[in-house]
Amino acid sequence: MSKPTVILVHGAFGDASSWRSVFEHLDSDEYDVLAAAIPLRGVASDASYLGAVIDQLDGPVVLVGHSYGGCVITVAGASGKVAGLVYVAGFVPDEGESISDLQARYPSLAMGNFLQPRPLPDGDVELTVDPQRFHDIFCADVPDADANFMARAQRPLLATAFEEPAVAAAWRVKPSWGVFGTGDQPIAPQLHRFSYERAGSTVTEVEGASHFVMLSKPGVVADVIREAVQACSANVAA
Repeated sequence: MSKPTVILVHGAFGDASSWRSVFEHLDSDEYDVLAAAIPLRGVASDASYLGAVIDQLDGPVVLVGHSYGGCVITVAGASGKVAGLVYVAGFVPDEGESISDLQARYPSLAMGNFLQPRPLPDGDVELTVDPQRFHDIFCADVPDADANFMARAQRPLLATAFEEPAVAAAWRVKPSWGVFGTGDQPIAPQLHRFSYERAGSTVTEVEGASHFVMLSKPGVVADVIREAVQACSANVAA
């Protein structure tokens, strides 16, 4: 039985390139790794897009979601091809639950309003992060030059995505892993602990790491993904 394909799913305000360091750690392994480019148009829309990517693949899939991408893999993970879920500082909603619902339990530790709205011609509103605050809030342990570029290469998220409930919760029926930094500001460490305990996830805490833990500690994140792949491969073989 072939090993699963790993699909890396970025979050809001980032893009697929945020996975490059993790990809480089995994690329020498014996399974395929894809970094999907998610439109960031809302949970249902993005999960549908990811589902189309999954449908094109043969064999089992392990989904890896960062931040908002955690919501996307929670819904798309309902696919019969998905063998496991890895949350990298990711939201883990239950069915019918939104990001706003989760953050009402344990609010973000980032102080003040750091999101900037931008109206679109169709009446929708996109959100980005104030570039002057991006480094300190999202990736304080990432080199200045990298953080500066990330702040100015953001992918905006539709504002309505924060209120959109998940229509499925794949973690209820599939194994999951969680890894996060204790220095995460956008998603409080207490929320990560609550979410991963509720999901029955195997959890790795990275002392002091920021929200973009896959950039500052790519080796640790890659090891968690390997653990998930090995476990899912054993389950599939059984």
